[in-house]
Amino acid sequence: MEPPLARPNRSGWLKGLGLVVLGIASGVALSVVAHWPRSEVVYRSDQPATVAYVDDSKHLLALVRESTLLGDSHHIVVGRDPSLSYGHRVGIETSAASVKTTEWTTAGVRVLFDTGHELFIPARYFIGGR
Repeated sequence: MEPPLARPNRSGWLKGLGLVVLGIASGVALSVVAHWPRSEVVYRSDQPATVAYVDDSKHLLALVRESTLLGDSHHIVVGRDPSLSYGHRVGIETSAASVKTTEWTTAGVRVLFDTGHELFIPARYFIGGR
């Protein structure tokens, strides 16, 4: 009598496939976490003591770079919240431009970029907790 034909070891093959799928999923998850949206303040200016606004608050201006999986974006935030989670936001398009200086006046704040561009934000948009 002949011995029965040996069956292929399917459980070992499925286990190996499962490990490959798990490895791919872990790699994708780590890549997403590594590139998760994050913010970086690339410029900050505090309202000088010589300038006062009607709300009697100290204000600040920041140029913030937001990095996401889709790329980077930039915006200016002006307000009185030091964490920058609340304030007047202005989206700007910039690739390599950086802020040269800011000029605070009672009328508002002027941002001067090293490219020669200027952005003026009237005080009424950021005083009073906006």
